[in-house]
Amino acid sequence: MRLRCVVLDDFQGVATRFADWSVIEEQVEVVALREHLDGEDAVAAALAEYDIVVTLRERVPFPGSLIARLPRLKLLIASGMRNSVIDYAAAEAHGVTVCGTASSSTPPVELTWALLLGLARGIVQENDALRGDGPWQSTVGADLHGRRLGLLGLGKIGSRVAQVGLAFGMRVSAWSQNLTKERAAEVGVELAGSKEELLRDSDFVSVHLALGDRTRGLVGAAELALLKPTAYLVNTSRAAIVDQDALLAALHEGRIAGAGVDVFDIEPLPAGHPMRTAPRLLATPHLGYVSHANYTTYYGQAVEDIQAYLAGSPVRRLP
Repeated sequence: MRLRCVVLDDFQGVATRFADWSVIEEQVEVVALREHLDGEDAVAAALAEYDIVVTLRERVPFPGSLIARLPRLKLLIASGMRNSVIDYAAAEAHGVTVCGTASSSTPPVELTWALLLGLARGIVQENDALRGDGPWQSTVGADLHGRRLGLLGLGKIGSRVAQVGLAFGMRVSAWSQNLTKERAAEVGVELAGSKEELLRDSDFVSVHLALGDRTRGLVGAAELALLKPTAYLVNTSRAAIVDQDALLAALHEGRIAGAGVDVFDIEPLPAGHPMRTAPRLLATPHLGYVSHANYTTYYGQAVEDIQAYLAGSPVRRLP
């Protein structure tokens, strides 16, 4: 009897096209679900008959309580090599092997700049007006050259965002709790004296930090109040780093020029959620990782993970 494998959150219906799943078809039946499963009861019911689960990013949590309700589960594959919503101890206790895949930092860098440029030049507003026979020119673009780009975080993604900013002729500064002057100099950017200084002095602020106890709620109402009224905030990292209610208030009250957001407290974002209709907001449905190259890697290596597991030698094991 073949094992059963389910691929979660295949929103575009492309998971089976980005890899050659035929190499395991004699041993594994593969099903892809396009609709998101919301809530532990729904997930437990939907996955009860599957031996292998391929989960996309951190959209579906796998706490110990859920893993205990999936007695058939043998292999859990996560896209990327870091996943904060899987209970690894519970997986081990229940005999579930957890594996990951590689993930490129290039797509989120590119999306960060798509949002920043879209905000700066009013792309969506101008496009909507043009296509709807509206006014010919209604915005005045914000310049990048000579302006200050402030980066919260200067890791792999933040460093590459910095390089693009420098290429635009921007003055780039960065801050994080462990960032040193030497590391900033290696990237060619200035080290801000504090988080507050970075927020106060920047024309554009972009978030590139990992979510943890020290970064959760790092940018709240007090921090947003430091931004210039002409400043823009971009977050393609993790929603919980920026207080969502405080950001909504700042946007509605016009205390900042705008925000570009790719991550949300709830995903997929429910219909009628206030983030869907907030003014001065350019928002995308968590597209940072969604690219041809990344999907080829995710699903191609998921197949490799399954093959290795079936051969008795799992690869890319997590954590």
